[in-house]
Amino acid sequence: MSLQVVSAVSNSSLLQPGFSLLNFDGHVFFFGQKGWPKRSCPTGVFLLDIKQNELKLKPAFFSKDSCYLPPLRYPAVCTLRGNAGSDECQYIIHGGKTPNNDLSDKIYIMSLVSKTSKKTTFQCIEKDLGGDVPEARYGHTINVIHSRGKSVSVVFGGRSYTPLAQRTTEKWNSVVDCLPSVFLIDFEFGCCTSYILPELQDGLSFHVSVARNDTIYILGGHSLQNNTRSPSLYKLKVDLPLGSPAVTCTILPGGISVSSGIVTQTSDTEFVLVGGYQSDNQKRLVCNTIVLEDNKIEIAERASPDWTPDIKHCRMWFGCDMGKGSVLLGIPGANKQLISDANYFYILRCKGAEEDKEEELTAQICSQTSTEDPGDSTPFEDSEEFCFSAEANSFDVDDTDTYNEDDEEDESETGYWITCSASCNIDINTWVPFYSTELNKPAMILCSNGAGHWVHAQCMDLSESMLLRLSEANVKYFCNEHVDLNKGLQTPKKVVHLKKQPMKPLRKKTARKLTTPAKKSFLRRLFE
Repeated sequence: MSLQVVSAVSNSSLLQPGFSLLNFDGHVFFFGQKGWPKRSCPTGVFLLDIKQNELKLKPAFFSKDSCYLPPLRYPAVCTLRGNAGSDECQYIIHGGKTPNNDLSDKIYIMSLVSKTSKKTTFQCIEKDLGGDVPEARYGHTINVIHSRGKSVSVVFGGRSYTPLAQRTTEKWNSVVDCLPSVFLIDFEFGCCTSYILPELQDGLSFHVSVARNDTIYILGGHSLQNNTRSPSLYKLKVDLPLGSPAVTCTILPGGISVSSGIVTQTSDTEFVLVGGYQSDNQKRLVCNTIVLEDNKIEIAERASPDWTPDIKHCRMWFGCDMGKGSVLLGIPGANKQLISDANYFYILRCKGAEEDKEEELTAQICSQTSTEDPGDSTPFEDSEEFCFSAEANSFDVDDTDTYNEDDEEDESETGYWITCSASCNIDINTWVPFYSTELNKPAMILCSNGAGHWVHAQCMDLSESMLLRLSEANVKYFCNEHVDLNKGLQTPKKVVHLKKQPMKPLRKKTARKLTTPAKKSFLRRLFE
């Protein structure tokens, strides 16, 4: 195992905990950026270009028949192949956190349409599901199993927010374990079926799952209810006869107590487990080899790489499987500021130099989430900022070939904990969520006056409906202090004066018919 330092070139702020990597034909793509998609990449999917130890992000595109795909954080991701001998693969993406920290219950299929030296095009399709559809969640896993010539996807674990009716100000951002149900998803017919197994008593999240043929092995994971990392090893076997599927669970010895571990596949039957946490404040620096053969699993400790002092001493780390036995790891930079986007990155290669030259194996890759939930053991969290001025159609691939961080706002000037106005009352020590889209950061809105500046939506007395409406519209907004100035600079609209038609004289015959009081009233109104 070898560890290589990677220098991020002006784009490290996009790679934050919760991202995912997709490997298409040996090319790695980044998905799940920080915040809303910016104008430099409307799709939010980037090619991870690493040359001479420098990391660059090149924006990818979607075909015209693709649906909108939000930059989801902590989703469940796995590969979907047509058959065992096919080199073409698709990716299944389920759940995850949306940019404003809502949870998604949607499922997407990503496939590669075309790739040139300057442009990569994907097709993204949202699948409609029926039956026992899994609730919105994050920190779960999804795998594809094959049995009797048929295939289904298996969803397990994860977390969801406390129902709105049960939320309080003190526990607004509380999450709970999803029920330990096993969901089978048939993409051919678009139906879901849930199973409750007696062996699965506690909900798990940020666990590891590896699959081969008709069997899935689940190890590790964190349980909120017991605040433990399960040492159990579960074996799920799915049989797909002509009738109803049969799902069985067996508890095996030899599990690993770890959460947020990262698994990469090194051969047809071998996987490597790295990273993760063995307690809330202690990283797991030990690596393991997982071998799946026939109907059994073997887990053995293996030699760990030479971790750098920065990795050993940092409190948190995050990363994701790059495919071909490689893992991208990230640690926060040594910045004493409260909010820091400076991250350092490493590539961990789990195969030898000769093995790296082999073609990518077609065996099914495990599905996992690659980072610890910020609510568990770390104060770091992704951004929930609203971007109101994004111009998704202004990106031109001929003009710009790589992501330009200059398009992003400067966090030092637009941080959440600022004094946005004379009446600003946002205090880091006393702030509590005000809008339903807020969890641990106040919502902000960009004032278009001059060069633009950020203000707190709550300080501007914006209602939640108005805030959401502004976030969906590409319109200019002016804060309370600059709205009058903006009105003064606007050219008054030209007022069209209506021509008054001359009043016809009162006929004598009509006047005679009027009574004396009515006639006096009419004449008085006439000459006023």
